[in-house]
Amino acid sequence: MLTNKYIVRASVVGTIIGGAVILKDYISSGNCPSKATIEGKTAIVTGANTGIGKETAMELARRGGRVIMACRDMGKCENAARDVRGKTLNHNVFAKHLDLASTKSIKEFAKHILKEEEHVDILINNAAVMRCPHLVTEDNFEMQFGVNHLGHFLITNLLLEKMKKSVNPRIINVSSLAHVVGDIDFEDLNWENKKYNTKAAYCQSKLANVLFTSELAKRLQGTGVTANSLHPGVADTELGRHTGMHKSTFSSTMLAPVFWFLVKSPKEAAQPGIYLAVSEDMAGISGKYFNVLKEKEPAPQALDQETARRLWEESAKLVHLEEALKECES
Repeated sequence: MLTNKYIVRASVVGTIIGGAVILKDYISSGNCPSKATIEGKTAIVTGANTGIGKETAMELARRGGRVIMACRDMGKCENAARDVRGKTLNHNVFAKHLDLASTKSIKEFAKHILKEEEHVDILINNAAVMRCPHLVTEDNFEMQFGVNHLGHFLITNLLLEKMKKSVNPRIINVSSLAHVVGDIDFEDLNWENKKYNTKAAYCQSKLANVLFTSELAKRLQGTGVTANSLHPGVADTELGRHTGMHKSTFSSTMLAPVFWFLVKSPKEAAQPGIYLAVSEDMAGISGKYFNVLKEKEPAPQALDQETARRLWEESAKLVHLEEALKECES
C-alpha cells in the first residue's frame, strides 16, 4: 500500500508530466531550416569548447566558415578545435584564449582579433556560468553578472568597428527563458550588499542579455550590423553542474523521465543560434528575442527601454568602456 508521501509525489510527477507534454510543443526545436553556407565569413563563438558552443562551432565550420573558438581553458579549447577540424575537414578552425571573467583577457583577445582578422561577420556570445556559488571575477564583479553580461558587453563593443566593415554582420546573444523572472537591481548589481541568491543572480544576468541586445540594436541602426537574443531550449550540457539536481534521489529517479523528455542535446540546442547566424530570412532583422526557432516577445521587464539604456550606461562605467576602446585602438 502506498504511503501518503508517495501518493503526493506521484501526484506531483503526474502534474509535471502533464505540463511537460504542453511544454514540449513550446520548447520544441528541430534543425536549422536554412541551408546557407558561410564561405569567406569569420565567426567567433565564445564558450566553444563544449556543449552548445562546440556544436555551434561545428556546424558553422561545416558550412564553410572561418571559425574562432574563444574559450578560457585553452587545453579543452585546442582539443575541441582539433575535433571540429577533423569532423568537418575545415582547417580554418582556431582556438583562442578568452576569459570573460577578466577585462584584461577580453582586451587582449580583442587586440588580436582587430590586428589579425580582416573582418568579423558573426559573433555568438554563448559562454555562460549558471547557478555557481558566490564568486567574483578578476575585476570583482559578481561571477554570473560579470561573465554572462559584462564580459560579453565588453567584447562586443570592442569588436563593433571591425564588424561594421563586414557585409550583413550579425551578433547573437544566448540568453535564457530564465530572464522572465529576472530583475535588474541597479542599487546592487554585483550583490555586494544583499544576501546572495545564486538563482536570482543567474536570472538577472540573463535578463541583462536581452536588455543589452535591445539597446545594442537601437545603437546599431543604420550600420548594417544586427543583434538578436535567444533562448536555445533546455540542454544537457555542463552548464547545469552547479544546480545539484543530479544529486537529488527524487530528481534522479522520479523526475528523470520528464527531464529526458524535455532536455535537448547540445546539437539540438545549437540550432537556434545557427539559424540566427546564417539564415537568409534573418537579414536585416535586429533587436528581437527568439524562443528556440520562433520570434517571441520577451518578458515585460525586458521591453523597458529606460532600463536597457541605464543598464548600458552602468555597464560601460563598470568595464571602463571608453578607456578600453582607446587601449584597443592604439
